[in-house]
Amino acid sequence: MTSSDTAPAGAPPTSGEQPAWHRWTAVAAVHVVFVVLWEVAVRVFEIQSFILPAPSKVLATLGNSNYRWLSNTGVTAIEVFGGYALGLVLGILCALLFITSKRLMLLAFPLLVTLNMIPKVALGPLIIVWFSYGIGPNILITFSLCFFPILLTTIRGLNETEPDLLNLVRALKGSRWQLFRYIQLPGSLPYVFSGMKVATILAVAGAVVGEFIASDKGLGYLMIQVQASLDTPAVFMAVLLITGLGVLLYLLVLLLERLFITQDARIQ
Repeated sequence: MTSSDTAPAGAPPTSGEQPAWHRWTAVAAVHVVFVVLWEVAVRVFEIQSFILPAPSKVLATLGNSNYRWLSNTGVTAIEVFGGYALGLVLGILCALLFITSKRLMLLAFPLLVTLNMIPKVALGPLIIVWFSYGIGPNILITFSLCFFPILLTTIRGLNETEPDLLNLVRALKGSRWQLFRYIQLPGSLPYVFSGMKVATILAVAGAVVGEFIASDKGLGYLMIQVQASLDTPAVFMAVLLITGLGVLLYLLVLLLERLFITQDARIQ
């Protein structure tokens, strides 16, 4: 038995494992160095701002009220988080339905796979025809990208439950709800969170694609507007804000994962 096996649960990390704040400090330092090198390179090589603006010029666009950064960021945030939440709820519910009914799994799941193969950009014009354009249709586009990864990983997680545990609960006259609540759900959480992490990236892409296709507000819409005038600093600022929304959503998923499942059970 090694010393790490006998260490108490609240003990500090061993010499081979860095504390969490060390890792976060290293990540922040890498980003800061990258921004500094970017600023220096633009100034040294005198790169024109419409090709590659310096970070200082990108940040300066936040002071321009014509861009309506706050309202446009709020619209995109609603689309990202709204579509993601809808995909999460319906993805988990559909996975539960497929697990409880093999006939439904046989009939409906192949259809969902086929529908998922349709390029979402191609669906955009149809969604606009059916639902007009605005926040609602963009949430639907975001949902269409987030739904399937969460569905797949949840189904896999529910199917990975140890058969011996299921048989034991059934032998003890456990109800279907108890079977799900105490056995299947805890065992599937690592897979669910794995799908949730993938969906965070797709949620941001879905919202921006919807705004590119047809919208009158949001960061994606703003990028189209300023691109026509070669306002590259504003384009970069919009990209940074969109990235920030994605990072915020991802960190929220990491926080929930830390709260609900142990570190050893997480899928890296």
